[in-house]
Amino acid sequence: MVKGVIEKLALEEYDRCGEIWDMKKFPYTEQFRREIAAGNRVVYIYKENGAFLGEIAYVLHMDAPDYTIENRRIYISRLLVKSTHRGRGIGSALLDFVLAEVQKQGFTEASVGVDKANAAARHLYRKKGFTTVLFDGEDEAGAYVKLLKKL
Repeated sequence: MVKGVIEKLALEEYDRCGEIWDMKKFPYTEQFRREIAAGNRVVYIYKENGAFLGEIAYVLHMDAPDYTIENRRIYISRLLVKSTHRGRGIGSALLDFVLAEVQKQGFTEASVGVDKANAAARHLYRKKGFTTVLFDGEDEAGAYVKLLKKL
């Protein structure tokens, strides 16, 4: 049962995402900071007692038409829950929250890319209605699928 709050991340607090994931080892940390500053990446944090336990982000524009379509489709870029807090419904709560937020803004579709090996994430996305497969293949990072949900 989730009992925390979900809040939009302020750029000044971005470094606190290190409470959830290893920002020093991740190759896109600074790119994400620039995207947040530019307004292209919107991040929400799940907090309990002020601690960062989960994160979700969506992106408005990417140079990959499967992922974003202006004023219609957003891309769920990150959905992470601190390893010690998984299995409590935090990821599900974050995803529900963001999908409701973007729907209020007039978006009618959401896409996501998920590694084929990540069974838990694939199960969550399927459960939440990401059932249309836009792409099934691999890149330098491995096998993955691009999934679509109509909002």
